[in-house]
Amino acid sequence: MIKFGPSGNSEAFALAGYSTGEQAADWVKNMGLDCFEYSFGRGVNLSDGRAESIGAAFARAGVEISVHAPYYINLANPDEEAAEKSFGYILASAKKGALMGAKRVVFHPASQGKAAREEAVSLTAERLLRLRELIYEQGLEDIAFCPETMGKLGQIGTIEEITRFCETDRVFVPAVDFGHVNAREQGSLKTEEDYLSRLTYMTERLGREKMARLHIHFSKIEYTEKGEKRHLTFEDEKYGPEFLPLAKALKKLNLEPYIVCESAGTQDKDALEMKKIYFSLS
Repeated sequence: MIKFGPSGNSEAFALAGYSTGEQAADWVKNMGLDCFEYSFGRGVNLSDGRAESIGAAFARAGVEISVHAPYYINLANPDEEAAEKSFGYILASAKKGALMGAKRVVFHPASQGKAAREEAVSLTAERLLRLRELIYEQGLEDIAFCPETMGKLGQIGTIEEITRFCETDRVFVPAVDFGHVNAREQGSLKTEEDYLSRLTYMTERLGREKMARLHIHFSKIEYTEKGEKRHLTFEDEKYGPEFLPLAKALKKLNLEPYIVCESAGTQDKDALEMKKIYFSLS
């Protein structure tokens, strides 16, 4: 079944006097949402005990949890030692996520740096083969590892690149951030067909079984000629994308993904708005 929820805790959550991951579980449930993404963006610094405690709270609430690996991962780094550290960040996120009951870990794949585009993409693909080996060696293959589409032109992570990476093995499941796609493509997502074309492309390449596990991030994002600048809220009227055309495309393709809202401070409220839009469609 399709799920909607926020990435992290909103401004309203903090203003209500809450602060802990355990409290977030009931907050999300009481809003009528279904999932939550816990971010290790600045590092995997959570103790095992806290991870288990947060996981237990979400299990009691019946809210599914995912995790986001640190933002500074770069599988295209030409330095092998740096690449090994990136493997470590992803695997540490997965292990901690497993203690929380998470079944998916989202990660930013790479940055282009000074390399030619195809060189950086090919190196990322090679490194993912090594990551795949480590995932199986460490018994983490039941977790979905989700490389994410990225919003800046200098980052690796177009729809086509993420699809290519996810063809590597069953453990790799796409995380499509439609705000990122819209930002790097200068406002390309406007109509139902704009979404259908991308989702159909991915389904044809990856198959229905893998796309049934699709992970989506959604928010409006301000952008420049270099791509993503900053996340916005649904109240913004200048930048997109809009969720309704995506909801229609998902209905038409009979896809029921895990949808995480990354709005700036209103992620729970906007996640609920997306859920209402989706279920308002016949």
